[in-house]
Amino acid sequence: MAVSKMLEEKLKLVKDTLAVADKYEHAANVLMYDQETICPSDGMEEQGEVMAFMSNEAYKLIKKPAFIEAAEYLYEHRGELAELDRIMAEQLHREYLKNRNITPELQHDFSLVFNRAFVKWSEGREASDYSIFAPSVREVADTNRRMVELRGAAAAGLTVYDSLLDDYERGMTSEMLDEAFGTCKERLIPLLEKILKSPKKIRTDFLYRPVQDEQQAKMVRWLLTQMRYNWNRGAFTTSEHPFTAGLGRFDTRITTHYYPTFFPAAIYSTIHEGGHALFDQNQPQENHDHFITDGKTMGMHESVSRFYENRIGRSESFIHFLYPKVCEVYPEVMADVSEREFYEAVNVVHPEPIRTEADEFTYTFHIIIRYEIEKALFEGKISVEDIPAQWNQKYQQYLGVVPASDREGALQDIHWTSGFGYFPTYAVGNFYNAMYFNRMKQEVAVDEAIREGNFEPINTWMINNVFAKADKLSPKQWIKEITGRAFTPNDFLDYLEEKYSALYEL
Repeated sequence: MAVSKMLEEKLKLVKDTLAVADKYEHAANVLMYDQETICPSDGMEEQGEVMAFMSNEAYKLIKKPAFIEAAEYLYEHRGELAELDRIMAEQLHREYLKNRNITPELQHDFSLVFNRAFVKWSEGREASDYSIFAPSVREVADTNRRMVELRGAAAAGLTVYDSLLDDYERGMTSEMLDEAFGTCKERLIPLLEKILKSPKKIRTDFLYRPVQDEQQAKMVRWLLTQMRYNWNRGAFTTSEHPFTAGLGRFDTRITTHYYPTFFPAAIYSTIHEGGHALFDQNQPQENHDHFITDGKTMGMHESVSRFYENRIGRSESFIHFLYPKVCEVYPEVMADVSEREFYEAVNVVHPEPIRTEADEFTYTFHIIIRYEIEKALFEGKISVEDIPAQWNQKYQQYLGVVPASDREGALQDIHWTSGFGYFPTYAVGNFYNAMYFNRMKQEVAVDEAIREGNFEPINTWMINNVFAKADKLSPKQWIKEITGRAFTPNDFLDYLEEKYSALYEL
C-alpha cells in the first residue's frame, strides 16, 4: 500500500523512537530477571531503583510531544497503513489514552512503589508475616487507583477494578467473570464433594520421597528439550517464584523452583513456564519489527502455559511418555510405582492452600478466591488488613483447608507487588485452551503424538492457529477465529467433569 511522504516520515519517527525505547526496556528486563534470581537481598532495593530508572527513560521517549503527535497522526490515518503498521498505530493509541495524564515523574514514582513492594513481599514472605507487606499492598492498591483515575476510566463507564482487569485481559469485565466463575462454582463444588467422598483412593506417598536438586535439574532440562524449547534463545535457572521473562527478541528465560520432598512441582512449573517461553520464542519476526509483541493478553499467555502444563502434561498419553524418564532420573522414588499409579498421583484431587502446587481440578478455586478478594478490596468492602482473614475464610469455604501461616496464605503469590487484576487470567486461560484443544483434536492426532513425545505437530498447530494472530486481534476476535465460537467456560468444565469422574470412578 503506497503511503504519503508525511505518513512515511511519521512512521519512521515512531519506529526509530520505539527502537531506542526497546533498548532501555531490554536493560530493565535483564535487571528484573537478576533481581528475582541471584541479586543479594541487601541489593534488591537499589537494583529496583536502577530498573525503574531504565524503564522511565523508555517512558520519557514515548511522552515526547513529537512522538505523541506522530503516533496520533498514524492512528488518524490508520486506514492508509499496511496491516501491521495499522495494528501498531492502534496499540499505541490505546496506550496513549491510558497514559496521557501520567508524566515520566509519576511513572517513575509508580515504578518505585512496585519495586519497594517486591522487597517488602520478599521480607514478609521470609518472616511469614503479612504485616510487613501490608503497607505495600495498600500503596500498590492506591497507586492502581491513581493510575485509573488519571486515565479517566470512570468517564468511559469502567469501574476501577474493571479498568485493571482490562490491562491484563482486554475487554474482560467483572460482570463477565462473575458469570463464568458462578458457572464454575455451580458445577465444580458438587463434583468436588463427590470426589472427596469417593471410595477410590489414589496413592501419592512416593511423590514426597526426597530427591536431589541435581536430579531435578536433569529432569526439567530434559523436559524443556522435549518441548522444543530453543536453548539458543533461552536460559534457565531457579527462583523463589517460577516465572518467564521475555528479555528481548532472541532471549526468553525461564525459572523453576526445586522442592526436595515434592519432585512433581518442578516438573509441572517447568512445563508451565516452558509453554510461556514457546509462545514468546515462536512469535513472528514481523511482529517484533513492528513493535506489536505486547498485543497479546495475559489470558492468551496463560492459556498456552496451562495447555502444556495440564492438557498435555497431565494426560495419560504424556505420562506414558514421561514415566520411563522419571524412573531413570528418580530410581529410588519410582522403584515400586507403576505407570498407572504415577498418572493417578499427578492428577489426584487434594485440596491444599498453595496455588502453585494445586491439582488441576481445585486450581480454579484458588483463582476465584483471589478474584473475590481483589474485587472486594476495590469495591471498599474489605480493607488491606482484612485480607489474611478473608483469605483463610474463603479457603475454608471453598476447599476446606486453612493456611498454616501467612507464607502459605496471603504471602504466597508475588503478583500483588506489581498491581491487581492479573489472577483471573489464569482461569480465563484454562477456558480458552479447553476451547482450542477441542478444535486441535479435529486436526491433529494429539494422543498419538504425545505418547511418542513428538511435540512437532502440536507446536506447529499452536504456532499457526494460536500464536500467529495473538498480537493482532482482541481476545474476543482471537478465540472466535481459532475455534469459530464465542468465549465460554463450558468446554473446560466438561473436560474436568469427564476426566475426574473417570479417575474417581464416579
